[in-house]
Amino acid sequence: MSSLMKESVEVRGGSSTSLVLNPGRFDFEVSDCFLLGCPLGLVLAMRRTVLPAIHVGQLHPACSQIFNLFYPSDPSASRLEPLLQPLFHKLPPFAVPRYQRYPLGDGRSLLIAESIQTNPAVFLEGDKSHGGPASQHSSEAKTEGGGGGREGRGRRGSVTSVGSEMSVCSMSQLGNTIANISSSWWGSKRLDYALYCPDVLTAFPTVALPHLFHASYWESTDVAAFVLRQLMRCDCVRTQEADNLDSAPFSPSSPREKWLRRRTHVKLRNVTANHRVNDVIATEDGPQTLVGRFMYGPLDMVTLTGEKVDILVMTQPQSGRWVHFDMEVTNSSGRVTYTIPKSKKLGLGVYPVKMVVKGDQTSTEAYLTVLPHGMECVVFSIDGSFAASVSIMGSDPKVRPGAVDVVRHWQDLGYLIIYITGRPDMQKQRVVSWLSQHNFPHGMIFFSEGLVHDPLRQKTIFLKNLIQECHIKINSAYGSMKDISVYNMLGLSPSQIYIVGRPSKKYQNQCQFLSEGYAAHLSTLQFGHRARPKKSPSVRMVLRKGSFGLSAKPDFLCKRTHLRRTMSVQQPDPPCTPNPKPERAQSQPESDKDHGRGGAGGGGGVGQSTWGRASMHRGDTTP
Repeated sequence: MSSLMKESVEVRGGSSTSLVLNPGRFDFEVSDCFLLGCPLGLVLAMRRTVLPAIHVGQLHPACSQIFNLFYPSDPSASRLEPLLQPLFHKLPPFAVPRYQRYPLGDGRSLLIAESIQTNPAVFLEGDKSHGGPASQHSSEAKTEGGGGGREGRGRRGSVTSVGSEMSVCSMSQLGNTIANISSSWWGSKRLDYALYCPDVLTAFPTVALPHLFHASYWESTDVAAFVLRQLMRCDCVRTQEADNLDSAPFSPSSPREKWLRRRTHVKLRNVTANHRVNDVIATEDGPQTLVGRFMYGPLDMVTLTGEKVDILVMTQPQSGRWVHFDMEVTNSSGRVTYTIPKSKKLGLGVYPVKMVVKGDQTSTEAYLTVLPHGMECVVFSIDGSFAASVSIMGSDPKVRPGAVDVVRHWQDLGYLIIYITGRPDMQKQRVVSWLSQHNFPHGMIFFSEGLVHDPLRQKTIFLKNLIQECHIKINSAYGSMKDISVYNMLGLSPSQIYIVGRPSKKYQNQCQFLSEGYAAHLSTLQFGHRARPKKSPSVRMVLRKGSFGLSAKPDFLCKRTHLRRTMSVQQPDPPCTPNPKPERAQSQPESDKDHGRGGAGGGGGVGQSTWGRASMHRGDTTP
């Protein structure tokens, strides 16, 4: 970081000597500059002894803000604030919050103006000692109000009036002090930031400390969290003060709390959170109950028992502000069940829900959808219909071409999308990440509660409860052949059931087989829905459109070979092929078809199946 006097920049800015005076200037503007144990203060102090005519306050760095981070025991580091304003030697450097206790900061303001306002005695006393306007005003008040004679006693004001005049004078003087300091300050925030330094380092020899501290800057979570907060401009946000709402537990003003049980911190070592909250469909007049489960480990090895969990709901999704509803304690199975009281019941709409563990600030999100009576829905079974895989662990299967476009078509018509799967709820993050990766439209997704031996029965019970309690109407249902019995139990007609796969004589009268794939089926839907009447206003509601958003880091989906977008074949006319091709040949990509034509004549062998086994990568995770 190269400093330069403003006058020299203005005078010599157009000449070639500016490169000599300031050889370190970049071609772009630097916003923030972070100094980690930098001896810049020592250099500036030595320069002042060599060139006493140049004051440090006359220099200005070629950036908007300086952050000088250092350890108090580091012999190579020094402060910058006392060089710009000597009165700052009475104020300690700003203590960087510990990441373990305040992962998002402690909410204290870094602004220089607020630091001066919170310490008025330091700066007003310094002005008075130097004979500032405050001291002159006080002496004039004494000569006018405290002089001898009858006239002086008659003009003597009360103690209250004199005190109010002094307070007004002090506030005006403090404002002038803030303006004077800010004019020559290197940014709008504090400059010196002290990092936590354990006392055990005092026993180390002084010669070894610089090397130890230099390495610790790059390994410190406190430094990394502080830098990220400054880059994201979220260091001084207080939800409660800004929005007059209940303080969110993940806001900077709320630190991590201690665990209620002593053994919890031992149980949670070296395990990652696998929390989940069930998506909920409810009505305005019915109960609105949220259910979450808090587990750790990939296979729910550790259960969070008897710990605090905060429940938040985004009552106004457009504002993006979370409202704290209540705090619950997990039971012996790690579950939290919360029913929204009548005073806080939500109207029609889709509301994001977040549950945060107060002990470690881990969280999970879901959606609460409040529907009117008679809402029309379209059900999609994930297993075996979007991808030909029902395994819990395995490779990432290819999406059947046109599947995403079919779901989006129903969403554009105003139907509520319901995804249902027989997988256990411990795989929610994995499945939602897979749906998000392939750009599936947003919808309510439901899993089986734990490992069950009859997932089809669970699907049937769940959908029946939705129809009876939430009064929804299922317009169409998609799935594989194993889902035919589920949809028949719901009373759906064969024209409403769409099955992906090869036609079967056993079920040909119970459903409609999509033998030509989703792409051809989409053309049929578009042709048949051109004259579709609009829904009545009583049933229609504004639903959340768009694709799934990732709430957790899907590390298992970060390979470049898997960051692909599902493409579909556009067919303008409805299909009328007399001999339909099997789904296996229809659903493969065009590139595979070209290879098949040149080889075995497009016979649809094992290498050309929907799985695409020739391009599979081991170690990937599938929904």
